[in-house]
Amino acid sequence: MSIWEMAAVCVAGIWAGAINTVVGSGTLITFPVLLAVGLPPVTANVSNALGLVPGSVSGAIGYRRELKGQRARILRLGAVALVGSLAGAALLITLPPGAFELIVPALIAVALVLVVLQPRLSRAMQRRREQKDRRPPAHGGPTLLGGMGVASAYGGYFGAAQGVIYLALMGLLLPDDLQRINAVKNVLSAVVNGVAAVFFLFVAEFHWTAVLLIAVGSTVGGQLGARIGRRLPPTVLRGVIVAVGLAAIIQLLLN
Repeated sequence: MSIWEMAAVCVAGIWAGAINTVVGSGTLITFPVLLAVGLPPVTANVSNALGLVPGSVSGAIGYRRELKGQRARILRLGAVALVGSLAGAALLITLPPGAFELIVPALIAVALVLVVLQPRLSRAMQRRREQKDRRPPAHGGPTLLGGMGVASAYGGYFGAAQGVIYLALMGLLLPDDLQRINAVKNVLSAVVNGVAAVFFLFVAEFHWTAVLLIAVGSTVGGQLGARIGRRLPPTVLRGVIVAVGLAAIIQLLLN
């Protein structure tokens, strides 16, 4: 890489770390940049996954205040994320590169609809529980666990807009504030990226310079994203999620 290409990768890492912490979809920034500087698609994807691990951890640390009281939830969902991400990483090595091209945009679109309708759907679900005199499951129940497992497998495979899908599922099925849910999303993203990264270290090729540049950039971006994200009101945060998700769909369809 030239010095300018290295600078571009590092800046992309900063932006990706910030947007991953606030919403997700940082891969849609770093992955095209890595392709532009000459890395093959699979090598770029693997290098990107490795480089974004410190950024995910940085974002989770930045949201540590919102994580208080959620230890049991994180352990349960984290176990699901771990298994799902291993499955997704294995799929990346075995499936053809274009295997998810058709399903991913549709998956993100459904997640965006859920994000937009989340307040209304949550109220309807709450009224239904009250009529049946049931308490909402503190950890989302089997439906959330299953959905998060699939989302984590997708995250281990590619990961673009994984955060959007996480926020849609947890926002709908967990009786909690969106900022606290976003904090959990950051921890789960760190788990998925970390597990996939360890897997890739042993079975896939990666570019160490790209990994280090993205790692440094995403670590800085994770802290910036935490400062910005926690100040956003729920309505604004929901709007940011939708905007990022739509951009993800457009980019995936155009590629």
